[in-house]
Amino acid sequence: MQKSSESKAITIYDIAKEAGVSPATVSRVLTNNANVSKAKKEKVQGLIAKYNFKPNALAKGLSDTQSKVIGIIAADVRNSYYAEVFVACENAAREQGYTVLLSNAFGSMEREIQHLDMMRQQRVAAIIQLGGSVDAVASYPEYVGKVAQIMPSVPLIVTGKLDGTECYEVQIDFDKATDFLMDYLFGLGHERIALVGGRYNVLGTYRKRQRYEELLEKHGISYREEYVVAGSYDYESGYFGMNQILALADMPTAVITINDYVASGIIRSAMEHGYRIPQDISVASYDNTQIAELLTPRLTSIDYDYGNFGRMLVNTAIAASKGIKVPTHQKMWPRLVVRESSGPRPTAFTVS
Repeated sequence: MQKSSESKAITIYDIAKEAGVSPATVSRVLTNNANVSKAKKEKVQGLIAKYNFKPNALAKGLSDTQSKVIGIIAADVRNSYYAEVFVACENAAREQGYTVLLSNAFGSMEREIQHLDMMRQQRVAAIIQLGGSVDAVASYPEYVGKVAQIMPSVPLIVTGKLDGTECYEVQIDFDKATDFLMDYLFGLGHERIALVGGRYNVLGTYRKRQRYEELLEKHGISYREEYVVAGSYDYESGYFGMNQILALADMPTAVITINDYVASGIIRSAMEHGYRIPQDISVASYDNTQIAELLTPRLTSIDYDYGNFGRMLVNTAIAASKGIKVPTHQKMWPRLVVRESSGPRPTAFTVS
């Protein structure tokens, strides 16, 4: 970083960017705050000396006037899953005297990048990203580059991953979620189990399918390609996916759906074809959103303890913004909620 006498004056943000730390950390060094690691302190002090940096009163007081706003970028808050996580984050933030700033990306990386820039300009304390580019199995280089630019000034906490960055990951344990679902169905006598919905370039879906295959093998059950139907995360994917399943000569006795929206389409398709749930076909899902309680029959689904999930995300965001050491990788433990859509393996199908 070169600054001539004619260029703009060095700021606390320039020091933070070059040091790879937050502006609040630079401020703590300037005010001799003890809550800074030795390595970071020496790096910041070296840059202060290098540029003969003279902080103004605002910079000196930055740690005391740190933003009490947490930015949240959601893939699409109209999806009940993201709505549940967002509300949990908002409640957790309020408990600690913070407010939240919500932006929807609607599946667009360009919008995600715009939101990152806007939130940095707003000087939010930290950013939490729910889905979108951070859910990709293979991280997008363009997005990795943008996050690398903003991380020195504002920490990013994601519900997926972003290879090549130092963002904080708070993930649902997808392996455990699938273990709970599959073990439950195995316990009911099911062996012919289908998996419907989702795209396999999305981290959570990809890992759920991997674990599904691993558990079949573990139980000595042959993997059947026709029982796995990809798609999206909406009602239509469930409806048309189940139509495909029901056309098979040797149908499954249970179906795992990638989320509750997909489950709604599956239940509709099965009923239209004259099959009873769960007497003929069991249905179980991931997410346990409000939809699970509204379906008939009510849906067996994996729950993520949204309240605790939100607190984990917000606590990580606040700690990271203050330079407090916090794990970079954390897992959220799910649980299975059993309702009326699942039952014992049928001995034979009865079509009404």
